[in-house]
Amino acid sequence: MLELICNNSKLTLEGEIIMAMNPSKAQDVWKDIGKSVQFTVLELKRENQAHEQEVIQEFADRYQAIIRSLRIRNGDGYLKASFGISNDAWDYLFPNAPKPKELETYETISGPEYSMPASKGDLFFHIRADSEAYVYEAMSQFRRFLEDITTVVDETKGFRYFEGRAIIGFIDGTEAPQVEDAADYAIIGDEDPFFENGSYAFAQKWKHNMDFWNHMKTEEQEKAVGREKFTDLELEDEDKFKNAHNVASKAEIDGEEQKIVRMNVPYSDPAQNNTGTYFIGYARHWKVTKMMLQNMVDKSDFLLTFSDILSGQLFFIPSRDMLDKIADGELNKYCL
Repeated sequence: MLELICNNSKLTLEGEIIMAMNPSKAQDVWKDIGKSVQFTVLELKRENQAHEQEVIQEFADRYQAIIRSLRIRNGDGYLKASFGISNDAWDYLFPNAPKPKELETYETISGPEYSMPASKGDLFFHIRADSEAYVYEAMSQFRRFLEDITTVVDETKGFRYFEGRAIIGFIDGTEAPQVEDAADYAIIGDEDPFFENGSYAFAQKWKHNMDFWNHMKTEEQEKAVGREKFTDLELEDEDKFKNAHNVASKAEIDGEEQKIVRMNVPYSDPAQNNTGTYFIGYARHWKVTKMMLQNMVDKSDFLLTFSDILSGQLFFIPSRDMLDKIADGELNKYCL
């Protein structure tokens, strides 16, 4: 039987080495929108804690097997997926286990004019592929294991818009780090060694008044976003609105701009005039994403003038090694 060891810097088991940052051990927390996208948020029923813990333990194992199988069936291997757990769900499922240092329950962030509301959510899925068939099949198989212990909070289907642009017509994610640099911004490092290669995911659903936006002249839209619409070149500061999006959403620490991996995924039911953006931000540090959100409401980001924010919650995306620990029931072997 393994001996439990605790010290001030790491949580470990005798004979086990906690690996260093390794992007190959992370889930798919990169900027790759795909042609078909689905975001699903589930809530645990909290009717039988022991049973729900057992189901999640089994699912943590089956989840990775399902993805491997579908990638073989897909052929080109494009299918990407991320599975996350909220702070409240972590406490419920793993009450005696350690917890990621920055994981907390997201609470509504407010500014002088606008707010970013919090919403329910225990489990989170972000699935994308070149074909809707694989997105459907993945979530359908996940559901087989989870439907008895969860209810659906929200399910949103997104898509790749022209040239990968946001639904408002501007190129998305210009300030996101390049793929080769993304790991340093997207996945947890040795600052929290037990949860290394995990990530903090903030999911937020926006609904836009597209009639308002589409009646604005292109020049006004550019001032509102802070970039030229066609070329994506950044405007001079004096040519932007004071609350331009790329001004309001900027986060700096000690004068250095902070980055996260972020995607703005369009969704729409055009006949119902229901069009918006599903924002997903993956970060090494939740505090950076939180700072961006606070800045946006403090500076009344122009995008908020024609948008309603429908949801928002923070989730921890375990590394693949951590999913294995959950599947093996190992988390309770570690001390707080």
